[in-house]
Amino acid sequence: MKSLSNVEFMLLQIIAESKQASGYQINKLIELRGYREWANIGTTSIYVGLQKLKDKELIQSEDSVHKSGKGPVPSTYVMMEAGIEALRNEVIVSLASARERDNRFDLGLAALPFIGKNQAVEALWKRQNLLEETLRNLGQKYESQGGNQLPLHVRSLFLHPMSLIENEKTFVANLISELTGELEVHAHDN
Repeated sequence: MKSLSNVEFMLLQIIAESKQASGYQINKLIELRGYREWANIGTTSIYVGLQKLKDKELIQSEDSVHKSGKGPVPSTYVMMEAGIEALRNEVIVSLASARERDNRFDLGLAALPFIGKNQAVEALWKRQNLLEETLRNLGQKYESQGGNQLPLHVRSLFLHPMSLIENEKTFVANLISELTGELEVHAHDN
């Protein structure tokens, strides 16, 4: 199955979390959580995304039995089994492989409750390896072009993403530590 757009990914999360939601309710939740600012999601893209998810048979719509005011009867959207599976797969892929500074990773973090902690830890270790490899490759390019001898504006083009990757590695390591700590606590409780 082709991967989901960021809008589709976010919509599946909200519908799964809400169990069922109308387009209006989804729009309000997007606004409350600030998705609109960092994920670049407009009202039109929400309704287009909902239609695409219906076409892919990941969600289905049901006409609401309650109507208030003028206009058409609102539809509510619910997850289908294929939608739940697609959401789980997308969370794992986004946690493991989204590029640094990519809001796809943030969408994966927002959807952590939809996968198991072991799956999250495994995906985050893959991410840690990806970050290491990216950092190593950037460092090699930096050094091969002159490293500290490069002019400031050129050095900055290397050092800025390298520092962001270092910070993200620390963030991911802390997240893995917290998740594995929770796993250990649950193991002792049983």
